Amino acid sequence: MCGRYAFAPDKDFYNRFRIKNILPELKAHYNVAPGFQMPVIIKENANQAVLMKWGLVPSWSSDLSIGFKLINARCETLSEKASFRKPLETQRCLVPVSGFYEWKKTPEGKIPYYIFLRETCVFSFAGLYDIWRDIEGRETKSYTIITTTPNDLIKDIHDRMPVILDKRYEDMWIDEGEKDIMKLTDLLKPYEGDDMEIYLVSREVNKVGSDGPSLIKPYKENSPQTKLF
Repeated sequence: MCGRYAFAPDKDFYNRFRIKNILPELKAHYNVAPGFQMPVIIKENANQAVLMKWGLVPSWSSDLSIGFKLINARCETLSEKASFRKPLETQRCLVPVSGFYEWKKTPEGKIPYYIFLRETCVFSFAGLYDIWRDIEGRETKSYTIITTTPNDLIKDIHDRMPVILDKRYEDMWIDEGEKDIMKLTDLLKPYEGDDMEIYLVSREVNKVGSDGPSLIKPYKENSPQTKLF
């Protein structure tokens, strides 16, 4: 699964994704957790950055609490699940990130690792979104991150990883005019680029309230563990 990630955009963020609008506040967050309001990118005539809540709430849901159960969507069953079937057809998004965390189970407990792409400030996860309305018509926009099987770098830590989209296919993923579901789901594969890097980080990231660039720095105290990768 993907339960935490970092988002630290640089000044080229809007150009990188060819976004035509400007968000009033675009802040770096180094410990994004479910329930946070974060930017995702959708296409409405042009690419738009929209703040949405992490944890998808289907439009037909009776309440918002289901969102915390739908922070991730397995790529293998998107077409089978009622929560994801319609978003897969018409409501696909890019989730911009700078890196993400995964935890490895050890006899001493779970230890966190930070995973990112070298020389890439921000890249994208494949996501789905939906819009829920309460009885007064107020909207809650929310999203989920699609996961797939792990690549060779991550498989010793976790049995899932987020789908990292190749930059060449980002436009196709968010294009509402693209109706070929088989073609779209073929993009949802483990990332195999040789520019991915991983290292141990501090358990401070376990605290949802923790934030700041120190969270993504290598943790030196247990440096022998980083040599496993």
